[in-house]
Amino acid sequence: MATAVRISEKLVDEARKYSRVDHRSVTGQIEHWAKIGKCAEENPDLTYALIKEILIGLEEVEQGERSEYKFG
Repeated sequence: MATAVRISEKLVDEARKYSRVDHRSVTGQIEHWAKIGKCAEENPDLTYALIKEILIGLEEVEQGERSEYKFG
């Protein structure tokens, strides 16, 4: 269920620029930033790159793309 939220026009303008580069809707871009920010707050020792890789890995699992990890 969608909920209307008031945000600054400045944030919307920034999201619009980034959304074009990443081929997302403005809403999708803001949701992406929120997800990354939430992960960063919950895991302050992780870098942005590692958080992004983890989220990609979770999406791959969600899509059924699984492979066994081989040690060594």
